[in-house]
Amino acid sequence: MRLVNHERNAMDLRTTPVHLGLGSRAEPVEGFTWDPEVLQAYSAAVAADGAEGRMVMIFDGDGLGDHWESHPAGDELVVCLTGSVTVTRDVDGLPDRVLLGPGEATINPAGVWHVVDMEGPTSILAITATLGTDHRPRTDSRPTEPVGTLSPEEAP
Repeated sequence: MRLVNHERNAMDLRTTPVHLGLGSRAEPVEGFTWDPEVLQAYSAAVAADGAEGRMVMIFDGDGLGDHWESHPAGDELVVCLTGSVTVTRDVDGLPDRVLLGPGEATINPAGVWHVVDMEGPTSILAITATLGTDHRPRTDSRPTEPVGTLSPEEAP
């Protein structure tokens, strides 16, 4: 894993995220993977950016997210590029859901636990505060109905 200065070639944000750092720097992260050693190297390489550092990456998927995450150092922007995605936040123990279609976005506030479920083949763009990101396993197999929303059986 290494940060690249002054990249002029096209890059695929699915495999090569870009780190946005202090001084309006934008540096591709070559060799990035979700391996713990690579994540540790990335964290060390961008530590000087503190809470202002952001990672920009595209994720493709289909199905339920397998973990909850929280970004205590800052907000996260999630943009649906294609398909449909539901972002569920845990707000005081209650689910808060936002359904996104292509071109729509939502902001996950700093420190709020959230999970992303993709309905069919979907692509999202995430701009994430990376400092101190936490994960916890997802234990529910399917989110419950949103608070205040009637199920199809209850609807008039």
